[in-house]
Amino acid sequence: MSNGLWDSVKENVTFVLVSVGIAAALFLIAWFAEKLLKKKNGDTERILTTRKIALIGVFSAISAVLMLFEFPVFFAPSFYELDFSEIPALIGAFAFGPVSGVMIEFCKILLKLFMKGTSTAFVGDLANFVIGCSFILPASIIYMFKKTKKNAVLASIVGTMIMTVFGTMFNAVYLLPTFAVLYGMPLDAIVGMGTAINSNITSVTSLVIFAVAPLNLLKGGSVSLITVLVYKKLSPILKAEPARRTVKTMEAAK
Repeated sequence: MSNGLWDSVKENVTFVLVSVGIAAALFLIAWFAEKLLKKKNGDTERILTTRKIALIGVFSAISAVLMLFEFPVFFAPSFYELDFSEIPALIGAFAFGPVSGVMIEFCKILLKLFMKGTSTAFVGDLANFVIGCSFILPASIIYMFKKTKKNAVLASIVGTMIMTVFGTMFNAVYLLPTFAVLYGMPLDAIVGMGTAINSNITSVTSLVIFAVAPLNLLKGGSVSLITVLVYKKLSPILKAEPARRTVKTMEAAK
């Protein structure tokens, strides 16, 4: 861990502990949801297999790289940017379940912190993780009920709407006030950055309505579209049995 990142952890230890607690809670929610759905569907496969863990690592690395490429949006202040790191997470969650999706989101953030550190006192990193999970979790849970393309579309739409509503509220109630304290920037100054772009932004509430909500809709919609278009083509590869199992099956048939 770089000295700069370690210093940030020490300075914001309370916030880091809160973030770890939220991550643990989301993991438990995903675990119990997947356990119940597997029981309902008569699926006896373990939630985490060696192969799944390996693929979670691959998807996490891809997500972390994608997270490094952030694009500004014209309707929001510069600290709100669009990235497509949820694409591998949603694909992994559709293929392997909610637990895998949450793990990809979490590992993605850890890898990004090691590669780039934090420029938002960890607030942006927590936002990306929690709001990303508010999209991935409901979408993957709905998809587990019936794994069809139609249900994948429905799951993605519901996930996008939940992420938009939750992300808007989470920013207003917790993230922006926390960012103001940890980053030493008055809330009025943050709102002012939004006002400079859109005169309708005059408060924290209008900031999240006119900047955060459209950003989450744009992100959820674009990630959903790409995932639905490519997932069915990737699914047979992701779910293919390891070669050694195929060989053993052929030998047993002789």
